[in-house]
Amino acid sequence: MDAAEYAKRRKQLMRMMGEDSVAILPAAPVRVRSRDVEHRYRQDSDFHYLTGFPEPEAVAVISPGRAGGEFVLFCRERNPERELWDGARAGTEGAVSDYGADDAFPIDDINDILPGMLESAERVFYTMGQYPEFDHQVTEWVCGLRGRNIAGVDAPSAFVSLDHYLHDMRLFKSRREISRLRQSAKVAVAAHKRAMRAVQPGMYEYELEAEYQHEFRRHGATASYPPIVGGGANACILHYIENADVLNDGDLVLVDAGCELDLYASDVTRTFPVNGRFTAEQRAVYDVVLDAQEAAIEATVAGNHWNAPHDAAVKVITRGLRALGLLEGNLSTLIKNEAYRQFFMHRTGHWLGIDVHDVGDYKVDDAWRELEPGMVTTVEPGIYIAPDARVEKRWRGIGVRIEDDVAVTRSGPDVLSKGLVKTADDIERWMAGSARSRAA
Repeated sequence: MDAAEYAKRRKQLMRMMGEDSVAILPAAPVRVRSRDVEHRYRQDSDFHYLTGFPEPEAVAVISPGRAGGEFVLFCRERNPERELWDGARAGTEGAVSDYGADDAFPIDDINDILPGMLESAERVFYTMGQYPEFDHQVTEWVCGLRGRNIAGVDAPSAFVSLDHYLHDMRLFKSRREISRLRQSAKVAVAAHKRAMRAVQPGMYEYELEAEYQHEFRRHGATASYPPIVGGGANACILHYIENADVLNDGDLVLVDAGCELDLYASDVTRTFPVNGRFTAEQRAVYDVVLDAQEAAIEATVAGNHWNAPHDAAVKVITRGLRALGLLEGNLSTLIKNEAYRQFFMHRTGHWLGIDVHDVGDYKVDDAWRELEPGMVTTVEPGIYIAPDARVEKRWRGIGVRIEDDVAVTRSGPDVLSKGLVKTADDIERWMAGSARSRAA
């Protein structure tokens, strides 16, 4: 993402804020994994969205109309000794030259400088609750100014929730963002293709997970969430991440695995047979889920409300479960009573963007939000028949989910993760290529 994109976002936010306002955004802190070992650093999504600045120990201040500069960064200074251990820092000079800040100051000077920037502001735009220690610091700055009112020092009179404005901005993706999401999905697609060719009975779930991680890292990406690799009945555990069991001949494996590329996420799920061939029961359940997903994608169009794809999926799944003998009764009554929920217990999608479960309201004034061009969502119906379900034994332990990433456009749904085999026949043909390769 180039500097002009971040500048455009800041300008849009400032127009919404109005003058006599200051927005404050802290960078994500470094997280400790164990004792003195840290997690790989990942920037706060809101902070990244407005700055592109990748370092910790930083604070962005955005102040519309400020004579000394509307975009100010507080960040770490250059330090050759620390950079020898931890890597290069932008420093205050780089914050201006490389990241578009109008001015920059050392982070250690923030208590001396930032309160003065708040004096002329009537409103402080800030998101409370994300970083409690920094919440306390912001409150102290404002209370300190209010305590000096008797000396003629002005202080902000209101806190405004920054995320209310910023998250609505993030819901609508620009063309550059759609391009990033498409690239991320392309890597995820390649990983799923690789795994389908690599899987074989007797592998462990974590071995199959490794195929995904290899493909992600090969393209400079990382997993956007812990991959779910559930063989057999493990596919019926929605957030199964142990990935520790053997993949058995005759079972399906459900893999929910996406990646993060330049901080933009993909989220793709496929379910495929460990031995390369669906059983009759597996194929029957799979085809119902595929029909539901196709119906939901068709409903992911501008003008429909957010829940329309889910409604479409529910109708197809309920009808399919009834046809398979897993539900009995009138279709409309089954839907009204949510009888399907014992087999399909989650929603059909979620917003996708910088966060894999991206920000943005699903309802406005207690009504489902209308889908508009620029929104990006997942479409992921599923059927999960638990091992102890009160159904015929031949159906038990089958779990199927199919998920793609879809952008809403003026001309219809744009499947960003297209190119990945999806019908049962196409999956079997693709997987048969791996058998031919091994035989050769």
